[in-house]
Amino acid sequence: MNKLLVITERFAPDLGGLASSATRLVTTLSQLGIEVDVVAWSRYLQAGVVLPPESLEIQPRVYRIGLYRHWDMTMPHTLNFLEWLHQTRDYDAVWGHYLFPSGFLATWFAKLQGIVSTVSVRGNDVDREMFPPGDFARLQWTLQNADVMTAVSADMARKIQLLCGRNDVLVLKNTVNTEIFCTGKETALAELEGINQQLRQTLGIAAEEVVLGFCGELREKKGQQFLLDALTTVRRERPACLLIIGEVRATQESVLQMYAHHQPENAQRVIVTGHLPNPEKVASYLRLCDVYLQPSLWEGMPNALLEAMACGCCCIASDAGGIPEMISHGENGFLLPRSQLHRLGDAVLEYLAMPLAEKQRIQQAARDRILNSHSIIQEKQQLQTVIDRLIPNS
Repeated sequence: MNKLLVITERFAPDLGGLASSATRLVTTLSQLGIEVDVVAWSRYLQAGVVLPPESLEIQPRVYRIGLYRHWDMTMPHTLNFLEWLHQTRDYDAVWGHYLFPSGFLATWFAKLQGIVSTVSVRGNDVDREMFPPGDFARLQWTLQNADVMTAVSADMARKIQLLCGRNDVLVLKNTVNTEIFCTGKETALAELEGINQQLRQTLGIAAEEVVLGFCGELREKKGQQFLLDALTTVRRERPACLLIIGEVRATQESVLQMYAHHQPENAQRVIVTGHLPNPEKVASYLRLCDVYLQPSLWEGMPNALLEAMACGCCCIASDAGGIPEMISHGENGFLLPRSQLHRLGDAVLEYLAMPLAEKQRIQQAARDRILNSHSIIQEKQQLQTVIDRLIPNS
């Protein structure tokens, strides 16, 4: 059995799309017969402390390293630990999940040890590092020296080619567990309506309110201000609330406070669930949404949008990153150019005014897109291609 070391900044039970995608990646690799160890950094451990897995017999083995305040301390310490781990485990390959710091460290360590490396480019890791204060030299070196490079979208693969000239980037799409993220139609209609009604009551959503949904960590790059503006626009015409399925980044709480100061009545209809304990709970909240909004300023291929589509939500999203590879405008959702995101509320009202049959057609088409292109079966096939290129005859 081949041994693979995966380095990632976040891993379950950490929050966010990076953690969920890394966890799903490792789970699928294990199902393909690869013995996987994980090294992840933690903000909850004392700096430099290494927390070993609870058992060496349980796969995958997850080692967590406490972060120092700055990477110039964290990375040398991590390299020392990786060297010891490699001497103990003798890995065939190293996989960096995200370009920096994981991808750079994986590529550098692999070169030092004479083994092969792969790097997963996920989203804003390229967009962020190529502009100040990003480290453009480290970005290019990593892109040029990883043995196998994967990108989450064709858009990201094209950017990598422009940056370093390589045209062998494998597109490794995000995927969704479509048994968890589903329309709920498998449940009896009366029972499903009862569940939804109870959830609405728990959240304080009135029966007549339209639910505008967003899932993830609310922050500037996700179009926070456009979501708030959309709520304001819709509430001029009809009762509505904005359901944030997740958390608000601490640095962005002032934006909500300012909104509450200027528009107190509208701000009362911003509902934040906080961290949800499992994906089943996330899916149940997504099914409450009358329309799901993703007005991102830049993106890779957002997991939350895929999950919303899998739940049969009608999605209105920006044209950032790989989103146009998921949504065909007017067929399985709607796209707004990033220069027109100020019209998000108008787009919601236009959708709400559509005939019911047309809404249902779009919702079903969204679900079908995920089933056909973003299911776990497709991910296994894609990952096998990566493994075959990384470790021939594996």
